[in-house]
Amino acid sequence: MSAIIEKAITRARMAFIRNTTKGIDFRVSQLNALYKCVDENADAFINALRNDFRKPPMETVIAELDFVKNDIKDQLMHIKEYMKPEYVSKSLAVMMDTAYIHKEPFGLALIIGAWNYPVQLTLCPLVGAIAAGNCAIIKPSEIADNTATTLAELIPRYLDNECYHVITGGPEATQELLKERFDYIFFTGSTQIGRLVNEAAAKHLTPITLELGGKSPLYIDDSVPNLEIACRRLLWGKLINAGQTCVAPDYVLCSPKVQKSLIESAQKIIKEFYGEDPKKSPDLCRIVNKRHFERITKLLNSGGKAVVGGQTDPSDNYIAPTILVDVSPNDPIMNEEIFGPILPIINVGSEDEAIDFIKKGEKPLSLYIFTNRQKTVDKFVNQTSSGSICGNDSVIHLTIDTLPFGGIGASGMGRYHGKFSFDTFSHKKAVVIRGYNPVLEAIGSKRYPPYSESKQRFMSLLLAKRRDFTPNNLSQYFMYALGVVTVLGFQALY
Repeated sequence: MSAIIEKAITRARMAFIRNTTKGIDFRVSQLNALYKCVDENADAFINALRNDFRKPPMETVIAELDFVKNDIKDQLMHIKEYMKPEYVSKSLAVMMDTAYIHKEPFGLALIIGAWNYPVQLTLCPLVGAIAAGNCAIIKPSEIADNTATTLAELIPRYLDNECYHVITGGPEATQELLKERFDYIFFTGSTQIGRLVNEAAAKHLTPITLELGGKSPLYIDDSVPNLEIACRRLLWGKLINAGQTCVAPDYVLCSPKVQKSLIESAQKIIKEFYGEDPKKSPDLCRIVNKRHFERITKLLNSGGKAVVGGQTDPSDNYIAPTILVDVSPNDPIMNEEIFGPILPIINVGSEDEAIDFIKKGEKPLSLYIFTNRQKTVDKFVNQTSSGSICGNDSVIHLTIDTLPFGGIGASGMGRYHGKFSFDTFSHKKAVVIRGYNPVLEAIGSKRYPPYSESKQRFMSLLLAKRRDFTPNNLSQYFMYALGVVTVLGFQALY
């Protein structure tokens, strides 16, 4: 394994040194190739995900394949704009200089994907890395082993074999990779493993994005005009992928009155979604493996009372959609991310009590508010901290690629999707270019020794912060003329 990894890293680094990935034509060609990879092999991905954890084809298409293809489309639509230098405002002292931000690729990126959405969470970071001009080593999660195998077979058929390499294997392969030096690391997974990846990155001072998880709370109050619609929206977000979604609502905070109505609606809606026996539904995933099944089952049996669902089948890694009441904040299920189809309800007396409860825990990846009161929305936005907030629905905020997605604190660091993916994999380099015209030198000469009070006053005046100029909208001739007038004026004064 070490020899395979070393060879892949060497080839990718040499390709980057040769500037293979930096031109826009290469980036566009590779993005188009990746699009073809996903589009032409939809059936292969659908079958792999069905074999990994019985993911329904619609969930695979919408939440995996289409998600990646739309991400690629965004980069193709905007890549020229994303790559353009950003010209910046300047002080009078440097008004005739060219000053801009150049976006350069970091170099060789390591992308470590997650198993719960193994296509989306592996390929969307890769889309950003390619668009920004990086080479990449891609490590799919071994837990979704059929999908990992499919990615390892398909990516080399479509992408440049010097620049992009897929490494498969278990935790030992990831550990070997993390011993190597990369220019950027993008990790998606649990907070526990994220800490280890962060430690490995720190040894080389490698910049990193960590897309983690946590307990995403959902608060619902009595102002909601249609509780059945609210319940349908929250249950969809909770039960898609059998709850194995990093932004799934992890628990509900509500009053006892709302809880009663919520349970009544949930019983009806779960039958609506999955029939009388959810186990027979083709639209409900299974828990990915025995270890995760046992972990979730242990949480299920650790406290609270199941008023909906509660059934399990170890032979099939099946856990029924379940709602728990009478849950204590000290129960094990309230002290780790559930990552399964179990929804505990905690009673609170007010929105202030709900906010206090949330603030006592780690900062979540997402926070959900179901209310018809704008003041309540504003209070949660301003008084809580989370990666994102979504009101009156769940999970849908991920579909808006003009919004950054990422966590804070224990739920992660860094942002991606759309332009934020491009920026994540780009180093923003400051560039200043100065010419040799005599007006410029007349201004600049005031900084040279011997110093004097008049020179100090002159330079302080030039460097003083003022309302920004917008240099892209002003011609170089205008800026030159402005410089001449400024110098002549200042020379007359000083």
